Amino acid sequence: MSTEREQPRKKVTPALLRKMKEKGRKVVMLTAYDWLLAGLLEEAGVDILLVGDSAGMVVHGFPDTLPVTMDLMLAHTAAVARAARSAMVVADMPFLSYQVNPDEALRNAGRFLQEAGADGVKLEGGKRVAGLVERLVEAGIPVMGHLGLTPQSVKTTGYSLQGGTEDEAGRLLEEARVLEEAGIFSLVLEKVPASLAEKAASELKVPVIGIGAGPSCDGQVLVTQDMLGLFPTFKPKFVRRYAELGNQILDAVKRFARDVRSGDFPGPKESF
Repeated sequence: MSTEREQPRKKVTPALLRKMKEKGRKVVMLTAYDWLLAGLLEEAGVDILLVGDSAGMVVHGFPDTLPVTMDLMLAHTAAVARAARSAMVVADMPFLSYQVNPDEALRNAGRFLQEAGADGVKLEGGKRVAGLVERLVEAGIPVMGHLGLTPQSVKTTGYSLQGGTEDEAGRLLEEARVLEEAGIFSLVLEKVPASLAEKAASELKVPVIGIGAGPSCDGQVLVTQDMLGLFPTFKPKFVRRYAELGNQILDAVKRFARDVRSGDFPGPKESF
């Protein structure tokens, strides 16, 4: 057994992410909404903890992300940040928290860092948010971009593949270049053709993190609950299941209920 002390991981920062891309080291990103799971992801060495507005669907049972509010996102982000030591914590800015006007957007983004302990924010859109990205970055707020399938626009775009035609792909690449010029530190590409994501990753200097965007991105992100199989009947094409915790939890609870009803629990070992 080695007697050397394990060296603590460096804090993940935008500069470190850029170096990871340059060295060809893939970025690992997963969603987190609470302290307990965030601590496990931190211990496992995840690079970025995304406090996604997907919490609205995963945790609160909403049909989409649109009902998610700043108060909800601040509470989830603060819980995750308390567990993160090395991982970068990025918070999704929820619907209408940055679209109304730039001043309100700046205040809301700043709250994630000042009140909740986030390391950066993520917002959806391309050219239409480029000016806001510049303003947030100038204020010292790291910004992650998000193109392709953007869940906050689901009422107009649906959940279909994005960038599937030559014109759409060209527009998306141009949007990505605009965001990079505006100052994003990384870009999420969601549900786009693998060939398009590969081109974006090769052209951009910032890391491109894919979800349903093929293997050539600089990193990958999934909703943790999807990856762990907590939704037995929901399995998107781009998700690989690494566990089936939904079935395991269901079985465990059934066995607990059986033991309580039969009087087997608690027994002598669980009694004082």
